Amino acid sequence: MKVLKLATAGSVDDGKSTLIGRLLYDTKSLTTDKLEAIEKTSKQRGYDYLDFSLATDGLVAEREQGITIDVAHIYFSTATKSYIIADTPGHVEYTRNMVTGASTSQAAIILIDARKGVIEQTYRHFFINNMLRVKDVIVAINKMDLVDYAEETFNSIKADFEELMRKRDYQEQKITFIPVSALKGDNVVNKSDAMPWYEGQTLLQHLEELDLKDIYNTGTPRFPVQYVIRPKTDDFHDFRGFAGKVYGGELSVGDEVVALPSQTRSRIKEIHFHDKKFQTASRRSSVTITLEDEINVSRGDMLVKVGDLPTIDKQFTATVSWMDSDQLVPGKKYVVQHGVNKVLAKVDRIHHKISPDYSGIDTDVSGLGMNDIAQVSFKLNKPIFYDKFKDHRTNGSFILIDSQSNSTVGAGFIS
Repeated sequence: MKVLKLATAGSVDDGKSTLIGRLLYDTKSLTTDKLEAIEKTSKQRGYDYLDFSLATDGLVAEREQGITIDVAHIYFSTATKSYIIADTPGHVEYTRNMVTGASTSQAAIILIDARKGVIEQTYRHFFINNMLRVKDVIVAINKMDLVDYAEETFNSIKADFEELMRKRDYQEQKITFIPVSALKGDNVVNKSDAMPWYEGQTLLQHLEELDLKDIYNTGTPRFPVQYVIRPKTDDFHDFRGFAGKVYGGELSVGDEVVALPSQTRSRIKEIHFHDKKFQTASRRSSVTITLEDEINVSRGDMLVKVGDLPTIDKQFTATVSWMDSDQLVPGKKYVVQHGVNKVLAKVDRIHHKISPDYSGIDTDVSGLGMNDIAQVSFKLNKPIFYDKFKDHRTNGSFILIDSQSNSTVGAGFIS
């Protein structure tokens, strides 16, 4: 079954958790005990409706305050797709959590309260989705029931958001506007009778019709080797295969490839998946590749097509989202994990801090605090093979690890 990874974003009380809960309820994805717990808690609080946000908020502080703090991952399925939704927090101080949730998503839902319209947090959420090259963004204008389902309100917010869209640098992004009421269920799973003026799809209809091939970012094929397979059995005594996942494009039997970093050439002999052989490995497929020549390839190496080499260098500049309480400062050393490769790196220079509300940059910066986003240069102790993030979402991204605590302290996107 096809799997679609989604991220939600919205300001506090815009109704993200309620929207997801409504999706689960209307698709009959809630278990009986979960539904009974929601009904019981809603009655205890004196609500005359079911509080669907209880379906996602897992932390005690979230349930008590009615807010989302951590990134919750919610799973549900329809007849045609499986969905993984990253319910990310809306507070400014949890920007890092939204970056984490959206970094692996192919589509995003940005919620806007119909009473408030486009606000500063909307700018932040759109900026992050633009920065992360999320291809399909649904702008769900929520709580339409509180503005009498007015078409004028929807059109006004849509016009304000379209003004914001002019600031983006990722033009391939598709933006879809849907008026909804998560609480009442209007245009979430079922078409709303209260908004006959809206002729578009419901939220679930839009998600169901998304073609995954269209929303995965394309690029030149990259095959980072995760494992070298040497069974050494009687049946496969001389077998030597390289297991990994194909990113960006396709690889086929007969393609001339280069192994990095050695830059040794060979051709793809066979492509295996379990007990079957294929002529072509499509992007995002996990396969084992054998080569015609016995060349030295190890875990962390990469196979690429001849003529499609990435940049091979010991330094790069990237947009960094900082996630740690300790500051990032020039001269400090971290481990850069780029794919399966881990390389020691030193912060060479912080060029400027970027305001995610599109208000500009700050060049007077000596260090990065938690939730800051900045342009940073690094020097490495050995070369890595990378692409620009805008050209290759997978091979252009990395994480920063504190070598002392072994904690992930930042995420980076090479520019």
